[in-house]
Amino acid sequence: MTKAVILNGSNSKNSRVTAIHEKVENHFIARGIEVHSNYVHELPATDLLTANFASKEIQAENAHVEQADFIVILTPIYKASYTGILKTYLDLLPQKALLGKIVLPIAVGGSIGHLLALEYALKPVLAVLGATSITHSVYIVDKQIIRLEEGGFAIEEEASSRLEAVLEQLQKVLIVN
Repeated sequence: MTKAVILNGSNSKNSRVTAIHEKVENHFIARGIEVHSNYVHELPATDLLTANFASKEIQAENAHVEQADFIVILTPIYKASYTGILKTYLDLLPQKALLGKIVLPIAVGGSIGHLLALEYALKPVLAVLGATSITHSVYIVDKQIIRLEEGGFAIEEEASSRLEAVLEQLQKVLIVN
């Protein structure tokens, strides 16, 4: 069975990033892909901040990454970069943890001006972790994810269509490999 891991670098489950996370997760589940979600902010803070490679929780998350075919990296963009909490987890992955994985970076940011944060800040780190198959990134401006009064979020059609197209392409790449 095909496996995917979604690494969510947001600092809250009640965020626009989580709306995208849920869309990606539902896409995979609908296609029979086994999904594991890692909300990095829920990992033990002390283990993240002290780079505790021996942590049972960190080792368990790393095992999911090791077994996955797809890795989706989700992050908000703050101050022209991905989040520090995501970086603390990426630092705890084994040196070539992403070797042989198909990696999809997705970011949500306040303006289109931060679009290149994925290219110039995140992708080099992913490459150092062994990622050789990094798909086209998806950058979504946060105003395209509308917070609903009754709770939850709605994603504007343009952003949703772009995301869906990349997810479909991702599966085609896996089939070829």
